[in-house]
Amino acid sequence: MALIITDECINCDVCEPECPNEAIYQGEEIYEIDPDKCTECVGHFEQPQCQEVCPVDCIPVNPQRIESKEQLMEKYLELTKGSVETTD
Repeated sequence: MALIITDECINCDVCEPECPNEAIYQGEEIYEIDPDKCTECVGHFEQPQCQEVCPVDCIPVNPQRIESKEQLMEKYLELTKGSVETTD
């Protein structure tokens, strides 16, 4: 389930730096979320960090992108492929 930012967004700038997948960006009028990068913080945190810091509670689940926790984990693994450091 990718998240979306509704038009209640006040452009306070607190959500963008909290996103570990860099899925949040400044749109034409409000911040937006790239659904291909949003994993609801699965793989990073227990709760979506953008929702945790949003002062106006304007980041619900996108009803157009319903995904299971397993699908979100697969997306996380794909997004982080190659970025995991290994030690020999």
